[in-house]
Amino acid sequence: MKKTKLIALMISCFMTASLVAGCGSSASTSTSTKPATDNKPVKITMLNTKGEIQTQLEDAAKAFTKANPKITLEIVPVPTGGSPFEKISAMYAAGNAPSLAMLDPGDIPKFKDKFLDLSSKKWVADASTGALDAAKVDGKSYGFPLAIEGYGIIYNKTVMTKAKIDTKTITTQDSLEAAFKKVKAAGVSPIVISPMDWSLAGHLLPIAYTNQGKNSVGTQKYLADLKAGTANLSTNKSFNGLVKTFDLMKEYNLDKKAPLDKKYENNQQDIATGKVGFWFMGNWTWNQIKAIDKTGDYGFIPVPTSNNASDYGNTQICAGPSKFIAIDKTNNDENQQAAAEKFLEWLIYSPAGQDILVNKCNAIPAFKNITLTLADPLGKSIKSYIDAGKIIPTIPNLPADHWSVLGADMQKYLAGKTDKEGLAKAIEAYWKSAQ
Repeated sequence: MKKTKLIALMISCFMTASLVAGCGSSASTSTSTKPATDNKPVKITMLNTKGEIQTQLEDAAKAFTKANPKITLEIVPVPTGGSPFEKISAMYAAGNAPSLAMLDPGDIPKFKDKFLDLSSKKWVADASTGALDAAKVDGKSYGFPLAIEGYGIIYNKTVMTKAKIDTKTITTQDSLEAAFKKVKAAGVSPIVISPMDWSLAGHLLPIAYTNQGKNSVGTQKYLADLKAGTANLSTNKSFNGLVKTFDLMKEYNLDKKAPLDKKYENNQQDIATGKVGFWFMGNWTWNQIKAIDKTGDYGFIPVPTSNNASDYGNTQICAGPSKFIAIDKTNNDENQQAAAEKFLEWLIYSPAGQDILVNKCNAIPAFKNITLTLADPLGKSIKSYIDAGKIIPTIPNLPADHWSVLGADMQKYLAGKTDKEGLAKAIEAYWKSAQ
């Protein structure tokens, strides 16, 4: 979700020197690890593909090392918006894989031969229902779910109060436009659209896929039809509904005159300062909003794609585990693998680890044993949808280049450089050639 998007869904690679620093040295091809017994210092690295929590993970590394003096953990960042798939591919090509790799769910199966099978680990039994599914291959668990994330339309509650809007009533396209008009009448710009490809094609566009049915079966069938070239987006209700909502958002966009000029950081300012009432984004942005507005209240509304409030998606939020952490078994020796396992256990079983995950990273835990109360209003809003059973599962297996390729087409549509038919043809062409 990370994003996502997320959605950042903006690609660059680190210099070779930065890849080399701190990575595993000797390889092991075993499928399980044994505890380190030589009592020698161990250095491990973790690839972080969530730039917004880099500082928090660095603090976690320090706290972990303090509790485990023989283990040093370095957090290797990927710039916000960088492709996790391209980064980890480059590191493996260099024989320089990190001990722990934070990846998107769909990337885990692509590297399963290089990752440890984690199925027997203690935390597997404590994972929330379904939290491990996206990182399973042939029934085996290869990924540790870092957190549950969700996305939709964020609202600034102060602006909603000023405009006298009850956000619970926004369940159709007409009610969304009515809310936009009220915000505008209150002297505030209604909404801002982030132009990043990861947001447009990693989070917004997939709503057209997830709304195809009331479970992942309908979604996967439609993606298969797109890949087979038998789906016609121009006549598809879900796609047309999403585009109509996107058109509505475009009409009331703060940056309507120059929709591609703003950066992610500008949009955080827009919502946090009350310059706009709404922003399509995910709960991962809370730390940046909080840094600007320490006392404000925020929440989510779904993205309505029709004028029938009972239609699937109009009252649900997209949410699911957005990042998984895998442990390398090819470039890191058994001591490093054991140390990496120890860090994951520390993160969810120690009070210090839980505090960083929930209170510092503002993550919605993917584990039942963590009972800390969320203080983050965006996280609390997502969790309220989870508790109410109003969740649309995110798609774990989108192709790695989906947001970078189709993000450019979504940007063209946002800027008025193509029409709905052109966008539909671009999406269909992409899926026909998808690997």
